Amino acid sequence: MHLLIAAAGSGSRMRANCNKLLLPIAGRPLLAWTLDAVLAAEQISWVGVVGQPIDKQPILSLLESFSKPFVWVDGGSTRQESVQLGLAALPSNAGHVLIHDGARCLVDPELLNLSAKEVLSGNAVIAATPVTDTIKRVDSQGLITDTPNRADLWSAQTPQAFSVEQLRHGHAQALEKGWTVTDDASLYERLGWPVRIIEGAPSNIKVTTPFDLIVAEAVIAMRKGC
Repeated sequence: MHLLIAAAGSGSRMRANCNKLLLPIAGRPLLAWTLDAVLAAEQISWVGVVGQPIDKQPILSLLESFSKPFVWVDGGSTRQESVQLGLAALPSNAGHVLIHDGARCLVDPELLNLSAKEVLSGNAVIAATPVTDTIKRVDSQGLITDTPNRADLWSAQTPQAFSVEQLRHGHAQALEKGWTVTDDASLYERLGWPVRIIEGAPSNIKVTTPFDLIVAEAVIAMRKGC
C-alpha cells in the first residue's frame, strides 16, 4: 500500500519559527514518531513525504535509516495542492493510497493497517472519533444559531484512504470548479461519493499548538511505561 505523508505545514499556530514537524517531542523531532508508526505498519510498502523545499534536508536526515522505499515531493502552498502533487508522484502501479498528516505522530500502526485493508476491499475510508462535546453553530455576530445532534457528529482524523484514480478525479474536479477543502474526504462528499468511517483513537491528535506538544509527550511517556 502507498502512503502520502502531508508534511508541508508551518509553525504559525505553534508560534514556532520552523515547521512544527521538526519540533522536539520526547527528545526526537515530531515527524520521527510518525515515521516510526509507518515503519511498524506492515501494510505500508511505499511512502511519499510531501513537504516544503526549505525543510527537505532536515526531513531527509530523519529518513536516512528508513527501511521502506520512499520519495520526497515538493509540496504546494495549501494542503490540497500538496496532496495533488503527492498523487502525481505516486508510482504507476499505485491503485490505492493512504493520506496521513505528519503532525499526527501518535497514530497507531494498526489504524494504518486497518485503513489499508478497508480501502483494498473497495471502501473509501477515514479515521474519525465520535464528538463528545456539545457543539454550537454560531453566526458572524457570535450568536448561537443551533445545536447539532451530537450523535451525528464525528471528528475527522487521518489516515484517509482512497482509490488513486477516483481521488485524482476528485482533485481535478476541485481545480476546475475552484473548490477549497481541508481534507480529501470533503471532495468525495461534494461529488456524492460514499466514505466510510473507521473509529480512530482520542490519542490520534494533530499536534497544532504548544499544548498539543505537552499532550503528545505525555502519551509517549505513558506508552513507554514511564
